[in-house]
Amino acid sequence: MDDGAARRGPVTLHDVARAAGVSYATASRALNGSERNVRPENAERVRAAADRLGYAPNRPAQAIARGSTSTIALVVSDVDDPYFSEIAGGVIDAAEDAGLIVTMAVADRSPGLELQIVRALRGHRPRAILVAGSRIDGSGTRDSLTEELAAYRRAGGRVALISQADLPFPTLAIDNFGGARRLAIELFRRGYRRYAIVHADETIRTSHERRTGFLQGLRDAGGTADGVASVPADFTRSGGHAAATRLAELARSGVEAAFVVNDVMAIGAMTGLRAAGVEPGAELAVAGFDDIDAAAHVHPALTSVRVPLRAIGRRALETALSRTDSGTVDIPVEVVLRASTPPR
Repeated sequence: MDDGAARRGPVTLHDVARAAGVSYATASRALNGSERNVRPENAERVRAAADRLGYAPNRPAQAIARGSTSTIALVVSDVDDPYFSEIAGGVIDAAEDAGLIVTMAVADRSPGLELQIVRALRGHRPRAILVAGSRIDGSGTRDSLTEELAAYRRAGGRVALISQADLPFPTLAIDNFGGARRLAIELFRRGYRRYAIVHADETIRTSHERRTGFLQGLRDAGGTADGVASVPADFTRSGGHAAATRLAELARSGVEAAFVVNDVMAIGAMTGLRAAGVEPGAELAVAGFDDIDAAAHVHPALTSVRVPLRAIGRRALETALSRTDSGTVDIPVEVVLRASTPPR
């Protein structure tokens, strides 16, 4: 190939290697500061060809290949949700210990936007990409997201997910089903027999796992899942607040306890119940999931399932940097009973 042919587009390291008459690996070692096993005459030919062709090395790519970039990219679903902000805090703690910087992108609970963000991040070459957020069934982005993350990893990047174990990358998986199951058993032991569940769309896997786990717990405790009222709502605080109108009606008709599939929704529901004239805890027991910081400080304090969110963020970065290629890290959870579900 002549030099002019190389100038039709951006000059690549392959162009330099061909012009110098050496292999790609030799050209890479000669230009990336590692001349081990490169004969001096070959190294000189490579440098001369690079100068002649006007080759500009891709410094971010070189850095990621050497594992020396200083940026970690964290993709979250919602920056206003304390669930994700606490995870981010753990990632930042671990990054500071490792001398790294965290940049954060928000996917707004959109699988399509999440895919676009990951695709864009590949061009920025962070040392690791961490993706935190529930998988959404039927979104049509699973295969494309897998391809993007796999290509990034082949280029030397590291990946870890905080989610369900669905993609072929290291994943920190929260025991949503088991935690909700144990919560139902504890509430049944406290004397509750008539329930409502406030949940998000069934395509949101976190919500689905928690709802089905709670129903299973009622069965395992010796009760029944028949007759449990289903109250669909957005997976947000405002969604929980909107669901309170229906919960107030159910409380007046004899429902004793409401399981709300995350704390942010549950706190919104408690506010809405008061506005509807129903006192949380006294007239309708309310329980959530995640045990965010606010859960212990609302009135009445919210029964929840504790997820070690900050520790998960720290461990996600440690898992990515450990160069683990796949596998699931199961994250245990713990039921925390508080005043919002007093014994009957």
